Amino acid sequence: MSVLELENGIVHTELAKINQELAPLNIYLDNWKFTSTHEVSYLLNKNLLDESERETVLRFYDTFLKQLMLETGVVSRDLLVLHPDDSYIDIHLQKFSTFHIHNDQEGRYVADGECIFGFVLPDRTQVKLTLQAGDYLNIPANTEHWFNLTKAKRLKTIRYFTFTKEWITEYTDRAIAPTFQLPELSANLAVAD
Repeated sequence: MSVLELENGIVHTELAKINQELAPLNIYLDNWKFTSTHEVSYLLNKNLLDESERETVLRFYDTFLKQLMLETGVVSRDLLVLHPDDSYIDIHLQKFSTFHIHNDQEGRYVADGECIFGFVLPDRTQVKLTLQAGDYLNIPANTEHWFNLTKAKRLKTIRYFTFTKEWITEYTDRAIAPTFQLPELSANLAVAD
């Protein structure tokens, strides 16, 4: 279940209301639950996955999301796995935990775990969107946002690319609203929600 927090403290959990709030940014959110095979369930519960295991998970979700991939022009996808057991987690989170934009739309399906995004609305107020397993989010190219993990510190998300195999990131100088500021990232990943 997605949760949208507005800077003024209002919280929305209804998908229609969240989409209404995000509509001025042309952001699209949906939720689809798929019954996993025993093998995929096992892989989603593992902390880290090798390339073969990642490809198994991707192929499983491709069968359900093939139409979405065709409609949005996806040319490649990958499975991002973030967990404290991963020695590169701090690097990844530091890269995206400040406001930035991408040259390509950012499509994501959360297969397991949770993550958060921050956005700036046209009136310059900010919102924080928490995604959980089953949530699909599409952010148009050049939409200013940030990304991080929740306290759960666990995420398996399929990233969809329409131009390349990686987004080109351009950082902006916007500060995250005090309401949504996260503690500094550290080796113990004391990330707050």
